Amino acid sequence: MAPILSIRELRKVYDGGFEALKGVSLDIEEGEILALLGPNGAGKTTLISTICGITTATSGRVSVGGFDNVAEFRAARALIGLVPQEITLEPFAKVHDTVSFSRGLFGKSADPARIEDILRKLSLWEKRDAKIMELSGGMKRRVLIAKALAHDPRILFLDEPTAGVDVELRRDMWEIVDELKAGGVTIILTTHYIEEAEAIADRVGVITGGELLLVEAKEQLMARMGQKQLEVQLTAPVGAIPDALAQHELQLVNGGGALLYTYDTRAERTGITTLLNDVAQAGLVLADVQTRESSLEDIFVGLVSGDGASADDVQGDAA
Repeated sequence: MAPILSIRELRKVYDGGFEALKGVSLDIEEGEILALLGPNGAGKTTLISTICGITTATSGRVSVGGFDNVAEFRAARALIGLVPQEITLEPFAKVHDTVSFSRGLFGKSADPARIEDILRKLSLWEKRDAKIMELSGGMKRRVLIAKALAHDPRILFLDEPTAGVDVELRRDMWEIVDELKAGGVTIILTTHYIEEAEAIADRVGVITGGELLLVEAKEQLMARMGQKQLEVQLTAPVGAIPDALAQHELQLVNGGGALLYTYDTRAERTGITTLLNDVAQAGLVLADVQTRESSLEDIFVGLVSGDGASADDVQGDAA
């Protein structure tokens, strides 16, 4: 089955020569959740804006549900719901009218029951007759989400949707995301809350400097690039790592009270058994041993800093 969203060699060069997108290619399958991670200025918002037709690409093409987003803009855009970073709402309009109007903009017939359902799920029903200017920042963010859902899109872009909002809205948002995914809606999420991407995404894309470093299934990425660390806690602190343990490339942590050993989960041998034997032979006495695994945040930081992978490692399935 053809992907719901197909991006090929997308480039965007602004006046003055700044290249915001550098030949981005990506296929997104219907019903999946893709988390797009990257530092500020990486090109995330430019990519979304170009797909949605807000920004015109310098070159490349985008297909949305089989429709070219330039030649067949209306048909392509009708399949997309967008929750932007910026809160841009008519301050004197009422909540219910604002959301209903958005549905009409996409040629959808009036459906009061559907609008009520969306407003109730976003805890906006009690505010339906309030003017936008009377709402808090978090409530305005809820209205943006309601507007994006009003015409029942097949693809939903969430551009930093929970930045600066309360915990309740974040919880409500992810409940709605789960419901939409169950209904076959494709969701592309940009976020600074990496723990959210780790919790809900099917695949993770990492973009920096306008280039897509990789797109890979979250679990595969964490298994392929994740590392584990073994912390060997000692009964008495040491001032330095004994020369007999130099081959293990240990770090001295906790004021000399523990040794930190990093190993590759993919390796045929972890070296832990040899390490523990060598620790004992060096005259050190173990008090406890603990392990921890790399989080998605650890992997992300390593990738964008250039320390997490080689060029070969980051060849994901973006094309």
